[in-house]
Amino acid sequence: MLYWRSVARVFATVVVASMSTLSVAQTWPPQLQLSMQVPFDPTVFPSAGRNYLVYELYLSNFESRPVTINRVEVLDADNARPVATFEAQQLNTILHHMGEQIVGDKITAGDDESQRQLAPGEALVAYLYVTLGDPAPVPRHLRHRVLTDTAAVEGATIATHHNELRVLGSPLEGVHWLAGSGPGNDSHHRRQILVLDGAPHVASRYAIDWMQVENGTSFAGDERSNSAYHSYGKPVLAVANGKVILVKDGIPENIPGHFGEGSLAVVMSSETLAGNTIALDLGGNQFAHYDHLQPGSLRVKVGQRVRRGQVLALIGNTGSSFEPHLHFELTTDARTLYGEGLPYTLDQYHGLPLQDVRVDFPTNH
Repeated sequence: MLYWRSVARVFATVVVASMSTLSVAQTWPPQLQLSMQVPFDPTVFPSAGRNYLVYELYLSNFESRPVTINRVEVLDADNARPVATFEAQQLNTILHHMGEQIVGDKITAGDDESQRQLAPGEALVAYLYVTLGDPAPVPRHLRHRVLTDTAAVEGATIATHHNELRVLGSPLEGVHWLAGSGPGNDSHHRRQILVLDGAPHVASRYAIDWMQVENGTSFAGDERSNSAYHSYGKPVLAVANGKVILVKDGIPENIPGHFGEGSLAVVMSSETLAGNTIALDLGGNQFAHYDHLQPGSLRVKVGQRVRRGQVLALIGNTGSSFEPHLHFELTTDARTLYGEGLPYTLDQYHGLPLQDVRVDFPTNH
């Protein structure tokens, strides 16, 4: 009798263990295998009475089947309060499949579910552009929730004040300056992810192509002549006290034109893309970059200390440039193309000008 009781007890244990194993197998893995990462935490910045956060959320599919992104929510990490929501139609315009090309400011966006679908092993970049009403408090930390066709997953907690927000002086002087391809989610600067030394960089995240526009146009006269452009030859100024860390000169100027219509003076490479350029070390691991400068106009040398408002060079049309303009950006690296783009504020504007905003700068010279 004791024998049969022992056998029954062993059998019951085996059955329970088998059922437990089956249950675990049916629910494994325990969560949707969707990786979420933010490579570089944002810093909130003001513009025209509102606050903004600009950053990239990388989504990678570790499932063995396709995953469709239906909704992305940005939450206050401290209280789960919704901060921003991106639905399916909007996601079609901010999700970028790795390997897709972006030409100028013409960004391809799908109009159906395929734009939001990740194949097994595929990665997407969500270019997040969050507008926060002022004076609503800015959350110190954010967390993300992604809803797919089958499940939801939360993760990627980030800070919102990653870097010191510098107050800079004007990079130019005079009136009628247009912040071409400036901070905005459909600017080509915003989406220029470049992998260098095995790591992705978005140095131009907040870059601006400053062009002077009068009577609705950037030139008067022969549009194939650099001297016909209002911006051409205008002085560029040091935005803060700093040290010259990079100078490149001697690259000849292009004939103005757009997207193949012009004549580039040199073959584009990492050495020529920015044209003639100056970089200033502003301290605190922040570097100001001035690109596409007029050859022979650079007035500083490496190692020289400059003061805010000092003339550095003149606007030209060199490198990857289709008309005279100043490409200006603030980054975490002295090298061209490297580092992460940083936001800042211009004291005369009381914020960072967004895409295609017009700004009048004071005249000091």
